[in-house]
Amino acid sequence: MNEINWVNIALGFLGGFGLFLFGMEYLGEGLQKAAGSRMKNLLGILTNNRFLGVLVGAGVTALVQSSSATTVMIVGFVNAGLMSLTQAVGVIMGANIGTTVTAWIVALGEWTTFLKPSVIAPLAIIIGVIFTMFSKKQNLRNIGQILFGFGALFLGLEMMSGAAKPLRNLEEVKQVFITLGSHPILGILTGAIVTAVIQSSSASVGILQALATVALIPWNAAIYIILGQNIGTCVTALLSSIGANKNAKRAAAIHLMFNAIGTLIFVVIAIISFNFIVPQLGNINIKVTEIGIVHTAFNVACTILLFPFAGTLVYFAEKIISGKEDTSEGELQHLDERILETPSFAVGNAIKEVVRMGNMSVQNTKAAMEALYNKDSDKVQEVFDREKIINQLQHGINHYLVKLSNLNISEQEHGTITGLFHTVSDIERVGDHAENIAELAQLLIRETQEFSNIAMQELREIADVSIKCFEMSLQAYEFDDKTIAKKALPLEQRVDKMEEVLRSRHIKRLAENKCSSTAGVIFLDVISNLERISDHASNIAMTILDENKSLTTEEMDLSILN
Repeated sequence: MNEINWVNIALGFLGGFGLFLFGMEYLGEGLQKAAGSRMKNLLGILTNNRFLGVLVGAGVTALVQSSSATTVMIVGFVNAGLMSLTQAVGVIMGANIGTTVTAWIVALGEWTTFLKPSVIAPLAIIIGVIFTMFSKKQNLRNIGQILFGFGALFLGLEMMSGAAKPLRNLEEVKQVFITLGSHPILGILTGAIVTAVIQSSSASVGILQALATVALIPWNAAIYIILGQNIGTCVTALLSSIGANKNAKRAAAIHLMFNAIGTLIFVVIAIISFNFIVPQLGNINIKVTEIGIVHTAFNVACTILLFPFAGTLVYFAEKIISGKEDTSEGELQHLDERILETPSFAVGNAIKEVVRMGNMSVQNTKAAMEALYNKDSDKVQEVFDREKIINQLQHGINHYLVKLSNLNISEQEHGTITGLFHTVSDIERVGDHAENIAELAQLLIRETQEFSNIAMQELREIADVSIKCFEMSLQAYEFDDKTIAKKALPLEQRVDKMEEVLRSRHIKRLAENKCSSTAGVIFLDVISNLERISDHASNIAMTILDENKSLTTEEMDLSILN
């Protein structure tokens, strides 16, 4: 027998594993791009209906090719307040089912000669390269990325299998797997540690399948390793929850409890089966497709068994991690670094956070006008305090958008992020104008000045139209509604005309000494600020209507610095 070259085996296996991981990642990115905005719409399905949550979790994980990425994203959603623990339970269960898709992709090569890695990998890579490099259509380029990732995954699998072939006749290697099959705890620990280190149960199952292609893995060892892999995949979410709020930590704890309980149940069943019911099965080598069946059966069975007890999992998570969370308005509530794992969702959440910032500017504009109408010093201070929060949100959102724009996202999503930069800037300017009005109210109070009844009525009229224009623009932005955006534009034109007319009337009143010069200047400054607010509202509406609006590097730098 030829001497084993361990260096070649290690290099071949690790190189194949690296290619397998790259293919899985690249395939997931291509699927996400192809899904596009439809992935963002999945969030709308996440009601308290846990069954729909399971379906969404399975679907998203199948797209991103990683249950670890999905559970990290879930922790991010819970941390951002976008998902309740009840919703998270269903999605976590679904993520465990969705992660089995990779195992079935790997198993394709066992079904027909055409689908063997050695045949399909070069073909998929060639077609993928042609579509990616030479097609001008984004859809075809996405398909090319999917095919290239698919081919790289299969090529990596072929390399791992080829590297492992010399080991199948080595008695010491066989003995290792016999030991793992004979000692359930060792098998589970092996699966858990490997998965925790590489932070992907899909990848660790792929390694197991690569070893199975060269007849190295007996049934009992495979079962225990697979059970351990489901424990190991929880480590990523647990690490991700460090520094998150208590609800996010509870989501990670639910993921661990779900997999730990499922593993405990099935390890007992496996031990009984291999020792008393079908002892001969334990020593038979498992096949690649059979690993896919076991992996799927375990996760589906766990979901069926524990689905009715989802509320109980939430209850225990809240008991283990007790207490309430203190949240600040100045913190980013819809954005979380973990959600960047899935850019399509991150874009949707960025829109929500920008709209939240916009609604705060609406509140400030209304509060500033109330301070002016009622000469209320408390309202003035409220405006100043909220303006600090708005500025804080602007900086946080812009830095998040920069990180998001540097990810591998579609052209459409780049366009959306460009619009968000512009919109954040417009909203911040509205906040500045609201602060200006509050300062004018403060001056009015300090100088003990009064507006005439007619002046007060005119202020109310132009303020109502300007604020309505801003509110409609934000509503159009939130729901991407071009109809509402088109309705907001005439309001801006109406404010422009009102500002001209009211300025002319007030100058005439000043000439006739019907109001003081100080009150007159304040009046003119207020209507000027209201007119500028409607201009920024119009800009936001135009962002919805103008899909090709672009952002220069200089504009991006300025938006971050402001």
